[in-house]
Amino acid sequence: MIRATLLLCALAASAQDWKAVEEETMRHFQTLVRFDTSDPPGKELPAAEYLKKVLEAEGIEVKTFAVNKDRPNIVARLKGTGKKRPLLIMGHTDTVNVDPKKWTHPPYGAVRDGGYVYGRGTLDDKDNVVAALMSILLLKRSGQPVDRDVIFLAESGEEGHTRVGIQFMVGAHFNEIEAEYCIAEGWGGLRQNGQLKYVGVATTEKIPYRATLISRGPAGHGSKPLLTNSLVHLSAAISKVANYRPPLRMNDTTRAYFERLATVSAPEDAARYNALFDPARTAQVQDYLQANEPGHYSMLRTSISPTIVQGGIRNNVIPSESQAALDIRLAPGEDGPQFLQTLRDLINDPQVELVRAVADIRPAGPPSPLNNEAFRVIEAAGRAVYPGVPTIPTMMTGATDMANLRAKGVQCYGIGPAVDDEDTAKGFGPHSDQERILEAELHKFVKYHYEIVKNLAN
Repeated sequence: MIRATLLLCALAASAQDWKAVEEETMRHFQTLVRFDTSDPPGKELPAAEYLKKVLEAEGIEVKTFAVNKDRPNIVARLKGTGKKRPLLIMGHTDTVNVDPKKWTHPPYGAVRDGGYVYGRGTLDDKDNVVAALMSILLLKRSGQPVDRDVIFLAESGEEGHTRVGIQFMVGAHFNEIEAEYCIAEGWGGLRQNGQLKYVGVATTEKIPYRATLISRGPAGHGSKPLLTNSLVHLSAAISKVANYRPPLRMNDTTRAYFERLATVSAPEDAARYNALFDPARTAQVQDYLQANEPGHYSMLRTSISPTIVQGGIRNNVIPSESQAALDIRLAPGEDGPQFLQTLRDLINDPQVELVRAVADIRPAGPPSPLNNEAFRVIEAAGRAVYPGVPTIPTMMTGATDMANLRAKGVQCYGIGPAVDDEDTAKGFGPHSDQERILEAELHKFVKYHYEIVKNLAN
């Protein structure tokens, strides 16, 4: 009876402690969301100053690194015994821009309504910033000795100006953030009809490899059609490229993703995902995914999307030059230059040139393993915080700053809060017209994040 009473008291104390943690989390979260750190122009300084103040108040060492004084990166370090290499936990303080007319609540108001917090950055990425902040604060307050340094990085410029953020930190100050493992933004849990289906963990991602089609031919009067019309040749090249299906490229992450996804899917969907591995049926399944589940289709291969077409100066002039931008996302292991040459051979038109558009801002790196200490700890944390729900490794079709770290040998794992699948169609989500997060899922995410950090650190 005494033991049972003590256990109940301990559980009550734990619940009371987490209520206080939730109140503190919401206070920090709303403060961070209310800073307009949209990029461009960025101006992450107020958010960085706030984080620095909070961390230093807890006696945690903080350093600031900046290319631009308005766009600093904050690095805080909780010292460990050094038995193991450091753990890096990070989030970015900048956000994408907004069109205020499309928002029901002010985009930087952090308004709480109906169990949600509304605001730009609530899912990308101030949720990860506050989760990492709370993890290092709670670890420091626990007084537990840790076997590895825990490094908190609040970075700038992730949404397009990485030269002031991760590129700067990796290129000039890598010694300040070098780690064995990194926990950062990535895939979160997926809810359908209010029920959590799975917890996703991003262990790899596709790499942006943008290119431009340039079609040239003699200019002429629009009243005299020319076989050499640059727009006609460009249109044919776009069609060839867009209809090309690059070879299937499975890796450990995507194979495990579809195998585990099948276990929590409806019978018809499960059969389809399993059939991806059947040589006799895989082409048919890929056709279905391309038409109905483009995100899953993109996870299977290098992808190509024409995004911008430019050409012509007026209606009655045949342009001498026209261009089309291609958003190419390389699957892990794809050779970029060789892939472009494959497209050139496919286009096979001397009037059309295919060139790289920009240099990489996110380099290629190997997928992070699924059979190491970090992934086992992440799975265990998932079982503790989200009981009965499987953890599924995922490949992000978008890009994150984890790419720069993976290229330096850091094993990175991307996590996030659970979100409603239905919110996408409603226009809520990262980079959407509006953005919101479920309060309950934010608090579960903080628990999940702390469980991972606590157990990886010890």
